Amino acid sequence: MYKILKAEELTTNIFLMVVEANRVAKHCLPGQFLIVRTAEDSERIPLTICDYDREAGTVTIVFQIVGGSTVEMSKLQAGDSFHDVVGPLGCASELCEKTKEELDAMNIVFVAGGVGTAPVYPQVKYLHEMGVNADVIVGAKTKDLLILEKEMEAVAGNLYVTTDDGSYGRSGMVTKTIEDLVKEEGKKYDLCVAIGPMIMMKFVCKMTESLNIPTIVSLNPIMVDGTGMCGGCRVTVGGEVKFACVDGPEFDGHKVDFDEAMKRQQIYKTEEGRAYLKAKEGDTHHGGCGNCD
Repeated sequence: MYKILKAEELTTNIFLMVVEANRVAKHCLPGQFLIVRTAEDSERIPLTICDYDREAGTVTIVFQIVGGSTVEMSKLQAGDSFHDVVGPLGCASELCEKTKEELDAMNIVFVAGGVGTAPVYPQVKYLHEMGVNADVIVGAKTKDLLILEKEMEAVAGNLYVTTDDGSYGRSGMVTKTIEDLVKEEGKKYDLCVAIGPMIMMKFVCKMTESLNIPTIVSLNPIMVDGTGMCGGCRVTVGGEVKFACVDGPEFDGHKVDFDEAMKRQQIYKTEEGRAYLKAKEGDTHHGGCGNCD
């Protein structure tokens, strides 16, 4: 069993947990993920690692309620335990393979959208601890949906917050901020790392391609099994078939077939919706839609 040391609702339907998982904490790197199960017969949930403390033997995860299993996860409190925590899985960020000298020579910008702020954070923190400053753009629909702002501010070279409705920070989409930084403020970037909703990453890549900025994206949103066995995370990258959980989750964003990936992401929407309603409604769920048991 893996004890939960901290459980916190960061904003509506987005939760943070600090979990005792000594072996995972000792070996994980930014960009990798783990799999949790709340009980022996529960669904396997792959989640990118948000933070880790090797000395304390803990890992931090952030998740959003999207189906029945994440509803059940959200009910866990400090002192409760996960039945399983498996990891680290997937490939670490390519930044972890570069030397300090190589990183010092690069101008890097991270773009985080919504809950994607969580997997961006450990990469920015990793660079910060090496003495490398990176610019970070964090986007959300409204101010109330921003997460980890203070944590990100502490490790980013420059933090640019943008909201779709203009309620906080800059107004507009993250793509507008990228364009403004390059065209209006004279910024030059050698690499962009974008993590967030699939549609956001698609349009970030369109923007960075027009600006000639190499871009890495994380396809963690489409992972299901986490080991490459189910095929749920199959994607096309540069005309080749890849699996997000074993070949990624990070890929060259300019080579990803986002339209195919987004269609694949929709496959489980109906099942997730039914499971969500059943988990929320409990014994009162009667399956009146005609599709539920």
